[in-house]
Amino acid sequence: MKRNLLFGCLLLALPWTAQPASAEDSVSAGSTEGAEKADDPRHTSRLTDECIPLQLEGFPERPKLLVEIGNPYLGTGNIKPGFVLPTGAVWQPTLILFGTLRTAVQTFDGGDTRFSEVAARLDLFANLQLSGTERLVIGFRNFDRDGRFTSYILEPDPGDPAFEALFGDRDRFREELNADIQSLYFEGDFGEIFPKLDKEDFGRKDYGFAVGRQPLLFQEGMLIDDSIDGIGITRNTLLPKNTSNFRATLYVGAENVHRSNVEDDEAELFGLLTSTDFRASTVDVDLAYVTGSDLTGDLAAVGVSAVQRLGKINTSFRLLASSALDQETAFSTDGVLLFSEVSWTPHYTHDLFYFTTFAALDEFSSAARGPATGGPLGRAGINFAAVGLGSFGAPLSSRARDVAGGAVGYQKFIGPQNRRQMLTELGVRTGLAGGVDDSAAVTIRYQAAAGRRVVLGVSGFGARVESAAGGDDSRFGGRFEVTFKF
Repeated sequence: MKRNLLFGCLLLALPWTAQPASAEDSVSAGSTEGAEKADDPRHTSRLTDECIPLQLEGFPERPKLLVEIGNPYLGTGNIKPGFVLPTGAVWQPTLILFGTLRTAVQTFDGGDTRFSEVAARLDLFANLQLSGTERLVIGFRNFDRDGRFTSYILEPDPGDPAFEALFGDRDRFREELNADIQSLYFEGDFGEIFPKLDKEDFGRKDYGFAVGRQPLLFQEGMLIDDSIDGIGITRNTLLPKNTSNFRATLYVGAENVHRSNVEDDEAELFGLLTSTDFRASTVDVDLAYVTGSDLTGDLAAVGVSAVQRLGKINTSFRLLASSALDQETAFSTDGVLLFSEVSWTPHYTHDLFYFTTFAALDEFSSAARGPATGGPLGRAGINFAAVGLGSFGAPLSSRARDVAGGAVGYQKFIGPQNRRQMLTELGVRTGLAGGVDDSAAVTIRYQAAAGRRVVLGVSGFGARVESAAGGDDSRFGGRFEVTFKF
């Protein structure tokens, strides 16, 4: 007791200057010593007045775009002042023109006939950026139309029954040049265009919108993968309880709706598309309703997905269902599709290992699918995905009818800058009902960057199909592609 009392007295006897100084004490209005430290350029807490340029040593220069007018895209320096609209919005227009040219030599051997061709595809875009939220986009695909690509047929020969079955009486050269508009839409934010309506920006006027022919991709393309004429209105940054964000989009598509890769002139699409960020997962719930002609029929479809990390593993799980509202047709069917994807990066690498599984009960129909997008199972892997160029088919069918299967693949990055990669994948399909083939395929794809704008790719596959009608069939194919980005 005496020792504790003595220790307390010693603490009280310490001079007050020994107490820790607060920030207010160390640099105060009446402290010349603190002011001198604040003005001292050697003081560690003081921000420097020296202008240090962007450090780009060893970093390649920014490639120039085909056309660039206005503020430089991803450039440095002062931003041009632009002009003020009567609404109060400030627009600083910048126009850029860019695109991708793909050319491939490819061959496909289905057992009975070998098909070989040279095909090309050009994607050209003009982007008029008006502000951080408003822009006008126009896009063309000048070398293809409705799934047909400008190409030169190497084999079979004209006059061969197989040639006539594929192309009719046309010659080797298939010309599909056009100036059709693939995309033309304006998107923006109502609250940013009319800032005077909510000067404090505390109101609920931030509604995003997009109107025109616009590409839509929902549920990784399994539910909707098409470019449609319509309008979408989005309310973002909503905060329901126990969430960090909620986004809802109401979409109406009136024209250019494709059903099973074929345009339906009478189809209209209505969608309610939502995304919710929880603490450990992002959950999307998407509803779509499509009206069609007597040939295609009306369809209701829904997709629910959860994307998250489980430890160090990336996972996604999806449940999709479709229902023909009248009678089933080739474009409107009843079915359920279950899909999962698991991937991770091995330690000390940039490589990727992935594993996908799926099961389709009856036949699931997407609400909308563009001409060159293949079927709903294209997301399962490169053995199922359409290449989107020419008549080269996927090694395995991407149709989601009474089938289970999946893919396992490994993507290996090569070189100090990861400018080369090799992807090896095994894909499997097993029929769950009569009339559905069993099949398996292995695909190997190698890609390498050449310079600043070119990517070279070569791939090959081998597939084995056990026909439900009896008999086996082997398929082989390969392709070499040059992609030029400008």
